[in-house]
Amino acid sequence: MENNKTEILSGIHPVFEALRAGRRNFHSLFLKKEYQRSDLNRTRINKICQYAEKRGLRIEYVEQLFLDKLIKGTKHQGIAARVSYYPILGLSDFFIMHKKSENLPFVLILENIEDPHNFGALIRTALCAGVDCIMIPKDRSVSPVPSVSRASAGAMEHAQIFKITNVANTIKKLKQKGAWVAGLDASGDTTLYNADFSGFFILVVGGEHKGIRPLVKKECDFLISIPVKGAVNSLNASVAGGIALYEAARQRG
Repeated sequence: MENNKTEILSGIHPVFEALRAGRRNFHSLFLKKEYQRSDLNRTRINKICQYAEKRGLRIEYVEQLFLDKLIKGTKHQGIAARVSYYPILGLSDFFIMHKKSENLPFVLILENIEDPHNFGALIRTALCAGVDCIMIPKDRSVSPVPSVSRASAGAMEHAQIFKITNVANTIKKLKQKGAWVAGLDASGDTTLYNADFSGFFILVVGGEHKGIRPLVKKECDFLISIPVKGAVNSLNASVAGGIALYEAARQRG
């Protein structure tokens, strides 16, 4: 983890959830001066102030122009924080965390998702669907950066995200531990509603442009397709992933 480096997190939900999750170090917290007024409906801001007080974090009230320059064009909702980088884990951490666990993990592997909005949407859906951890490749994939936290409405701050060097090799190692792996693919011969999502299960969702790479497909135990009707024959990556995740959640109870 890169605790010695900082980045700017902005927006009410990302900052609030980062404070609530307690996984980042906060170096400074900025609120626009208007939030000091007592006549504003500032329920969410009050909650942020309460969490900041619990952590002994001093709030700096600043001009709107200061925030505009700090965030550089991003919609910040009058709030920003300088925080440590998101705590990314590695594959070895996963094995340590689940070595003594009695629960059979539900894992989401996102292969080469490049759009922060897709990544953020998938993170939020995964957490709501009961996914235990999310794995992403080290290269050719968007990282858990502030724009992804915003896209997830702060949900990213609670997720366990692991970076892996090689997706195909990682799947091999997980299968050796008893994992059952399914890839989400339009050409899959198993329809979503006939798939079995029980046990130590891994769902692989491919990138926006090329889907799951051939080498990764070979390592999947089966490929799942989502039935579609009408003139359009494909779904957005985050939508397809969300549908599959909730079918898995339904089956896993």
